[in-house]
Amino acid sequence: MKILILCTGNSCRSQMAEGFLKAFDGNLEVYSAGTNPSNEVHPKAVVVMHERGIDISDNYPKNVNQFLNQEFDYVITVCGGAKESCPTFSGKVKNRLHIGFDDPAEAIGAEGEIFAEFRRIRDEIERDFDAFYKENLI
Repeated sequence: MKILILCTGNSCRSQMAEGFLKAFDGNLEVYSAGTNPSNEVHPKAVVVMHERGIDISDNYPKNVNQFLNQEFDYVITVCGGAKESCPTFSGKVKNRLHIGFDDPAEAIGAEGEIFAEFRRIRDEIERDFDAFYKENLI
């Protein structure tokens, strides 16, 4: 099963979703990418995933263009807010899904409040991708 998770920057949500799916099932071939990739995986995403025992510190943002010539069983977009437009994937895909989340990188406030937002989004991603995994991949 080959899965691509898409968002804009590929620094938070798609990276966390990739980490969870790989943790659920090591036999899945999971990738994440963005239409406008950031320079690095967001450091707070790395921290909150580590709290769940998942290491995404070696991950890096990738441009969706590098996957266009590949075939995927699922392409899942994870962009959320109304301000944000979801990327499209023009490669060969059997199933397209949208599982949207707010972008924790946009959180403002004190450090503790920002981490709370990252944890909230992480927990939503874990819940929703666990449901996706159980409903579609087992």
